[in-house]
Amino acid sequence: MKTILVPSLLGVAASILHVFALEDPPVLIVSMWPPGSEVYIGESVFLHCRMASNSSFGWTYLWYRDTPHTASTPNLRHSVSGDSYSITAVKEEDAGSYWCKAEQPESNVTAEGQVELKVSEEAPPSLTLTPNTRHIFKGENLSVQCPTSPTGWELKHLPAVHRNSTTVNQRTPCPPPGGAVCTEKSGVWLLTASSGSSGLYWCEGAGGRSNAVNITVTYGSILLKTPALPVPEGGEVVLFCQFRTENQTQATFFRDGIEIGTFNSSSSDGAVTLTIGEVKITDEGSYKCSCSDRKMESSESWLSVSPDRGSWKWFAVSSIIVLLLLIPLIVWIIYRKRQQMVFCRSCWPLTKGVVPSVPLPETKQDVTEVQWDLSWMEMTTLMDKQIYPGS
Repeated sequence: MKTILVPSLLGVAASILHVFALEDPPVLIVSMWPPGSEVYIGESVFLHCRMASNSSFGWTYLWYRDTPHTASTPNLRHSVSGDSYSITAVKEEDAGSYWCKAEQPESNVTAEGQVELKVSEEAPPSLTLTPNTRHIFKGENLSVQCPTSPTGWELKHLPAVHRNSTTVNQRTPCPPPGGAVCTEKSGVWLLTASSGSSGLYWCEGAGGRSNAVNITVTYGSILLKTPALPVPEGGEVVLFCQFRTENQTQATFFRDGIEIGTFNSSSSDGAVTLTIGEVKITDEGSYKCSCSDRKMESSESWLSVSPDRGSWKWFAVSSIIVLLLLIPLIVWIIYRKRQQMVFCRSCWPLTKGVVPSVPLPETKQDVTEVQWDLSWMEMTTLMDKQIYPGS
């Protein structure tokens, strides 16, 4: 009996190993939202990592930047959550390769995939949010308007919960989806913030797409409202620290974890505001606020500042114009200097040999000059005669 059982078990084990050997290696898919070959400066981008078999059981995910298995430098605009990688307010420096590695420790199986992020400097058609903020309370109304286009736009929404690369909601003005209220103006959607409202929004049309904005619905008692889109350098921006239930008269603001100051409420709705006049690139950062006793604190919200490229272009053009005006003046000055040098050299003799010899005027030797030519005795006699004439 034993001689029959052992070969049977060995055959079953060999069959199982043969089946596993025939299985295809796991395939990892890394996708980017909004879709396209390029992303725009200032918009939000979402990267998603998933297995091709749609089986997420037992998998853990790691993200790398540019080089696989090399940890990237922490960035306040970048956030990682399992199989998701989010970038807020994209910059040129964010371009590059993003690698995702999936591991299944129990079976010692790994899979890798990457996506290339190309950043375009062109300004995309911009959607409009009212209010212009990334964070809103649950139950608040939000208006999303696509850019003006003769061919029309479609509003796309990638939900924040249960995100999947194959699930994107397409919203049309009528009939309104998800409890939205359709307006008479085409291309405008009114949404009431709920748990399913969080996520990435963008517009798509025949000519391409707009920029993408990430909206987060807050269930807490306090939030900080910063502009969802980049603010131009040199302008004015107002940050709102808003409370859901109770009105607070004071709030403390922070940037990148450093306290800015405590401000009093000046609005009827009890929101405490922080006004930044003539915004500079150095004002960009992660902001948050808290009540005066620090018992309530908002989540962090990024303030993006776009450089004033127009002023730099005007400065460059002005510099070129001034330089072109100065070139003729510089040439004229150099020409005059050379003319003066040539004129002066024509007045000067070249060598000592060409200097005409001018005879010195003849003078009559005085007595003293004669005396130096005489001998000592003769000079003594002559002096005696001058002193004593009668001798």
